[in-house]
Amino acid sequence: MTGQLHRHDVAVLPVGWSERNLPSEAGGTWSPALSPDGRHTAYVSDRGGVPQAWVQPVGSELTFLVGTGEHPVTAVQWSTGGGWLACQLAPGGAPRHEVWLVRPDGSALHQVAGFGADTADNMRWLPGRSLLAVTENLTRALVIDPVTGERRILFEDELVSLFDVDPDFSRALIRRGPRGARHIAVRDLATGVEEYVTSGEEAVFGPDGSIWALSDAGEFRVLLHVVDGVPEVVASSPTAEVEAFALTADGGRAAVLWNVRGGTSRVTVLPGETEVPLPGWVVGGLSWSTDGSALAFAAEGPGQPNGTWVWTSSAGVEPVSADPAAPGAVRPTLVTLPAHDGLTLTGWLFRPPGAGPHPAVLWFHGGPEAQERPGHGPLFQSLVDRGIAVFAPNVRGSSGFGRTFVNADNGVLRYDAIRDVESCVDHLVATGVTEPGRVGVMGRSYGGYLTLAALVTYPSLFAVGIDVCGMSNFATFYEHTEPWIAAAAVSKYGDPVTDEALLRDLSPITHIDRLRTPLLIVHGENDSNVPVIEAEQVAAALTARGVEHRYLLFRDEGHELLHRHSRAEYLRETVDWLTRHLRA
Repeated sequence: MTGQLHRHDVAVLPVGWSERNLPSEAGGTWSPALSPDGRHTAYVSDRGGVPQAWVQPVGSELTFLVGTGEHPVTAVQWSTGGGWLACQLAPGGAPRHEVWLVRPDGSALHQVAGFGADTADNMRWLPGRSLLAVTENLTRALVIDPVTGERRILFEDELVSLFDVDPDFSRALIRRGPRGARHIAVRDLATGVEEYVTSGEEAVFGPDGSIWALSDAGEFRVLLHVVDGVPEVVASSPTAEVEAFALTADGGRAAVLWNVRGGTSRVTVLPGETEVPLPGWVVGGLSWSTDGSALAFAAEGPGQPNGTWVWTSSAGVEPVSADPAAPGAVRPTLVTLPAHDGLTLTGWLFRPPGAGPHPAVLWFHGGPEAQERPGHGPLFQSLVDRGIAVFAPNVRGSSGFGRTFVNADNGVLRYDAIRDVESCVDHLVATGVTEPGRVGVMGRSYGGYLTLAALVTYPSLFAVGIDVCGMSNFATFYEHTEPWIAAAAVSKYGDPVTDEALLRDLSPITHIDRLRTPLLIVHGENDSNVPVIEAEQVAAALTARGVEHRYLLFRDEGHELLHRHSRAEYLRETVDWLTRHLRA
């Protein structure tokens, strides 16, 4: 584009867009759920181009599609009695969710939650009962009977999520509070009185009425077992976090998922600390069969899409639906570096062959309370194939490194998180990975915000940028996002009224006149988490200032690109954009 100062293209990509034989960013299979006897597994797979629910016998290659309509499926769970699958759907690809029930043979499909503008999340079959617990809008806790269709609203309140209900419906186990300040409580359903359990995000009742809870009250998350109000730490480490857990229906065993070494996984089974051999670097979606005979999980790694696996004490780990890693996939190395204030940061470095220096791209994850982990990354592999190094850091605010670290970017501390971007570039240059003038920056969601913030803070540091559904203006974000998202975000970003001046200064749109780096803007048309107005403001401002950019808008997609054809086109466009500007 020599001599062209302004470029403003809007590419609207409809459903059915041809992949043109491009490599597709396959999601693989995830969200495994075992039948009560452990002989069949339900899971979500995008093998047909859009995420759908499938059922497969363990040990067989036969697969059965469970039809749930045109909308992408994001999660599936098998009922305690085995007669139903609960499927979470994302209409139009938006973050708003619906819950539908269907028989495993595909019959009796019907919607039970997330009607109209409501969103339904945190679905869970209650142990020993074919009743489904669901939370709508982070305000309404309800239990659904799949046979009668009765929706029993237990209570309504602000920023709550339902975990479990005891058999006589006298107590509910809930989570309450905004991001970064959530706690677990037991609620008396007759009086509404709540008893604090611990600071944390996940909990269930044991069959004896005790409580199993993932607690972040200390520096690193631990697993608690609370009996008669007395907590006992049953899984902890001074250097690793308990990421998740799954309890068998009889309470006899608990599978514990650990986050270790900057983002790799480890799974143990209590009691006895039995180690589960893992077929991938990163694991998620732990799920026991009702009889406790088998544990299902999803696993992925560099160049290895998510696959579903089953572990039993007798047979070990067996694949259900899984593909091997791509031949020649680059395995990243874990890098440690100091921030400007001495705080230790880490990140995963994907490096092309040769001594370098190479052109390089920084990638920032969303959240910010998420974590960059060494999972399946077609974008990273494609860039390394073209001689471009990729560094995916976990700047302050990321999870997996303790309570202090995840809260180190709250409110006014966000300026330090933006300075972490410069520290990452300094490290890559100092270690010979790259050289000044050959570095790009990109990220998704909060990572898109951080990309924009870095581009306006350090206008001459980067040769190219890509903003994927990032926030550009906190005022419009709070105004247009879903109400429950806005309410939960205040503790992380700041209050849109009392912190108005801070949020205005932290908004990239306030300083957009400093941005002169060629920028690719990517957004889903139906995104109601970070609404599309965030992208439109940036595109309009760059148009007015004659800054080179491209605006890529995906129809029928929301905050996530759920269709494989969309991800394939996104992959091609981002690789082309980065290659053109970094290898020119």
